Amino acid sequence: MIAKKIRRLAIANRGEVAVRIIRACQELNIESILLHSEVDMQTRAYRLADHRICIGPAPISESYLNIAAQIQGAMASGADAIHPGFGFLSENADFADACEKNGIIFVGPSGKCIRELGDKIYLKKIAQQLKISMVPSYQGEDQSLPQLLQEAEKIGYPVIAKAAAGGGGRGMKLLHSKDEAAELLQSAKTEAQSAFGSSRIFLEKYLDHAKHIEFQIFADSTGKVHHFGDRECSIQRRHQKIIEEALSPSLSIELRKKMSETAVALVQSSGYRGAGTVEFLLQDGKFYLMEMNTRLQVEHPVTENVMGIDLVKAQILTAQNDFILQDSQIRLPQGHSIECRIYAENPYQEGLPSIGRLGKIVFPDGPGRRFEYGFEEGDTITSYYDSMIAKIIVTDENRASAIKRMVETLKGSIIFGVHTNIPYLIEILNHNEFTSGKMTTRFIESYFPKGLPPQKVSEDEKIILAKVAQLVGAAANQQTTSTIASPWHSAWRQFPEHL
Repeated sequence: MIAKKIRRLAIANRGEVAVRIIRACQELNIESILLHSEVDMQTRAYRLADHRICIGPAPISESYLNIAAQIQGAMASGADAIHPGFGFLSENADFADACEKNGIIFVGPSGKCIRELGDKIYLKKIAQQLKISMVPSYQGEDQSLPQLLQEAEKIGYPVIAKAAAGGGGRGMKLLHSKDEAAELLQSAKTEAQSAFGSSRIFLEKYLDHAKHIEFQIFADSTGKVHHFGDRECSIQRRHQKIIEEALSPSLSIELRKKMSETAVALVQSSGYRGAGTVEFLLQDGKFYLMEMNTRLQVEHPVTENVMGIDLVKAQILTAQNDFILQDSQIRLPQGHSIECRIYAENPYQEGLPSIGRLGKIVFPDGPGRRFEYGFEEGDTITSYYDSMIAKIIVTDENRASAIKRMVETLKGSIIFGVHTNIPYLIEILNHNEFTSGKMTTRFIESYFPKGLPPQKVSEDEKIILAKVAQLVGAAANQQTTSTIASPWHSAWRQFPEHL
């Protein structure tokens, strides 16, 4: 095992994860190089990075998913390594191979491991050998529409279609009946091709009251696999996680032990290195393997908070063969941590994306509060990428206290310029099914399928809003040549919808 010191690290990503990696580089005395698109010059990561290289225009196919552009940018900057973050090329085996071919360290598992463990179809074959329970599914080579329709009938509706080459809810479709199956299967294949460069999908039985539980695994520089506990990720909308927490309130000591051992066994024989997540569905006391993500997760901070480890620094140190972890060094979990994803969207209009320039932003600092954000006042949320602005993470001594702290933190968080899902998150956190820990992956579908109902505006409020709008309009007419920024020129000026 030959150690190679990383002195310059290229970041093939954007937003808050790029900021997170830059912070880790600063602590490790590594120069950071941001590989960014043309429209991402107004971002926090752009301002924080030591060096910046534009790799292409806004469309992800020409920038963040362009392997040649990413490699060229890294080589031009003299980078020793590339960190892919999550999403984009983070689970692309060809990208990992391209890095190795060009003498660049890929901060993550090898291309071979990504192909084997990241491919849900191959993963299930390994699981069968290890006798790990799986949901009834089809992972065959025949991807023709007639074959997929036949297999869906065999499994029995409802059936869920998933992209074989990636996760995050992209390329995922829920088939309730054969009447809609053909159209949704074709849509799943198209989305999978667009997001991951492969149209291959697989089918599995949809569990109607399951919980989504995942285990954080980490293989150090020697290849030994450890785990850092579990996370509950059942609060999802359109198969995209919204709220995550560690540890899960749904596991007994015995079940947690069995699931963690299963996760480690699945990865141990693969030659894996770095961070990864093994995901399960839990229903009626039985767990089923779902998939493995061969990368850092969006929700990694909740694990860091309760387990006392910096997963990003551990990734980088492992990549340079400088991280060996003993079981005795892994502490017992302490407290409870919850993460909420803050999106630029209108919760009163079914989560309609909200784009525009950000105004004043306030995150209320305090004990047990952590804020990870990729944008600041004056930056612009565009339509080109995911609309996540930030993640808010809180930690307290128990789950009830953590929920209370999160609600208080969300109420104190202010973001002008765009609509956000903060009111939506508060409603979810206060819901009895969430506070009791009984929520399943169908929570949003059952209670908030269309977001929040439109807020009612009283007659007095309408009069006040009309007067304010009149005053603002008059002021705008007087300052048409002024360069002073005004929050009234942003998306949130649509008062009745926002209040």
